[in-house]
Amino acid sequence: MTEPPRVLFVGRARYRLPLPVWLAKKWDAVERELDYRVIGAATDDSGPSDDRFRLARPARPRRLDGLLFYLRLPLRLRRQIRSFRPHAIFASDPFLGAAALVGRGLARRRVPVIVEVHGDWRTFSRLYGSPARRLISPLADAVAAHAVRRADATRAVSSFTADLVEQVRGVPPSAVFTAFSDLSAFADRPPAALPERPTVAFVGALEAYKNIEGLSSAWRLVAEPLPEARLVIVGSGSQRGVVERLVADFPGRVEHHEWLEPEALSELLDAATVLVLPSWPEGLGRVIIESFARGRAVVATDAGGIPDLVTHEVEGLLVPPADSLALASALERVLVDRELAERMGAAARVRYGDWHSTPDQLAGEMRALVEAAVAGTAL
Repeated sequence: MTEPPRVLFVGRARYRLPLPVWLAKKWDAVERELDYRVIGAATDDSGPSDDRFRLARPARPRRLDGLLFYLRLPLRLRRQIRSFRPHAIFASDPFLGAAALVGRGLARRRVPVIVEVHGDWRTFSRLYGSPARRLISPLADAVAAHAVRRADATRAVSSFTADLVEQVRGVPPSAVFTAFSDLSAFADRPPAALPERPTVAFVGALEAYKNIEGLSSAWRLVAEPLPEARLVIVGSGSQRGVVERLVADFPGRVEHHEWLEPEALSELLDAATVLVLPSWPEGLGRVIIESFARGRAVVATDAGGIPDLVTHEVEGLLVPPADSLALASALERVLVDRELAERMGAAARVRYGDWHSTPDQLAGEMRALVEAAVAGTAL
């Protein structure tokens, strides 16, 4: 294929147009390899859709936004398949992959569907959002597994997600490569010295799969013997109430931000002694790579794709999932032993080089996967 393939990307992420500089770098690189269009969702303050991004405005009432997005998606896909005539469809998770398969059927066009697996799809209904989602777990699991099984090609981001794909399809994924994140805000300057005040940073969705309750329990155990210690949390989600109670119970010692720009997040990591990631399953953990770039050690659970990044006692400490006592003990150890935190932080900065990628690398790998799917050579 000499001309850039036409690719329809389908995602649930919310975009704000015009794109911020750090995100535009990715899509500019993709445009050099692919003629693309994105079907996704818009933020409240986004500009209107353009030739590349066809974004759905948030639905009202807001609690129905997700449901309405998925219900309308097959028809949106049918229209785009007919008008854009893509050579392939990239679906950013198995549920979107299922919608892509339906949309393809409605459009009556044989377009290869590539399903990406960034994490364990079973957490969608069990450990994310309202507990009521658990009622649809059997159906959600069946839909996701069907999409992974029927996809023309699959992409995983770690050995953990590759194993998930192989369990369902019986063969390894068509490709394994990480998602690109613009890490210039984290990697373009030398790491800062550790702060004088022992500080723990958490960055991620405030959802059950991130084990926010476990983090809260561990922090309460750390806070008593280390009265000078501080916890900074960045994120939003259904578990926000757990964080708000921590802020109320530890005034001046627990700080919460809903979201930070990459530059501000880099500064937050500089002000931290260690990053904590107590997830149950985790596809890979982009924030770990960001922390590595800033030369910060990581205390995390030995779950999902985290061990692909963190070697125990080298770049950080790994603890069993759902073990708040072990998590608290590991955090206390790093906060008390500055020499240990410095040694693991230095190793983390070296390890960062193994995970650094560029937008051009991502775009090239995407094009190779698309061309394999179109040629019918992708498994």
